[in-house]
Amino acid sequence: MKDKNLAAVLAFFGGIMGLHRFYLGQVGLGILYIIFAPLAWLIGVIDAISFLSMDQQTFDAKYNKSQYHPVQPQLRNQNARPMNDREARYQQRQRDRAIREQQLRQKRNGRRASETGPSPQPVRAVSTGQAEREAGLKYFRDFEYDRAILAFQQALEKNPRDVASHFNIACSYSCEEEADKAFYHLDRAVAMGFADFERIRTHDSLAFLRVQPNFEAFVANGYRLAPDRSEEEVVLANPIKEEEMVELPQISEDLLEQLQRLATLKEKGLLTENEFATQKKRLLG
Repeated sequence: MKDKNLAAVLAFFGGIMGLHRFYLGQVGLGILYIIFAPLAWLIGVIDAISFLSMDQQTFDAKYNKSQYHPVQPQLRNQNARPMNDREARYQQRQRDRAIREQQLRQKRNGRRASETGPSPQPVRAVSTGQAEREAGLKYFRDFEYDRAILAFQQALEKNPRDVASHFNIACSYSCEEEADKAFYHLDRAVAMGFADFERIRTHDSLAFLRVQPNFEAFVANGYRLAPDRSEEEVVLANPIKEEEMVELPQISEDLLEQLQRLATLKEKGLLTENEFATQKKRLLG
């Protein structure tokens, strides 16, 4: 590779003989410098000044073509930068899209009842019946209350103590104007720990219940169908008479089936002892 400074020295001191031209591989010009020796010295000085003032890139482009290619790296860099920018923008769009999808999933899973439907206050999710409850919520938001009721019933079959399903099915029954069933499941939700009474007083889906004559009594009982009483109070209020025990074998099959159903609910934990005794008293008159 030819050196610019060495070429300048050869041109200044040996320009009369064309040494710098021979050094740079320009043999023809070197011979001309020898032929025109009287003028070659002055031309050599001019060449030396030219070499010294010339930047390295220009010198290499003219005299080191075989070892140096200045254009190719520049084109390569210019072509690479837009490709990197496009790739970076594409990757950024992919990251933004993934973040949006994650936010939508979190919003859909953590949505409150006041925004999406009759879901109660946040409770710990349960594995059994969760899919059916979510299906019921979807039907409820689509105003398909009959299908929502079926889905919530399936959820309760898998998890009878699911507070959310009891509250949601109460809202669905209220929209279907089935007050008795709505009151029952709302009572169950409160008995199992639901305590957002403000939602009961203001939720749009429970508007039908709030205009019922027995709603005030329901509120007065602590949002229960019957006030909680001790076991002793239940026994005193519902004494078992001897004649009732004698008449038990003559109970109708329908009444017996209802009593068995009450016993099953109590065994599953859906009815307390007090509630079981109260319901039994009502059935027996």
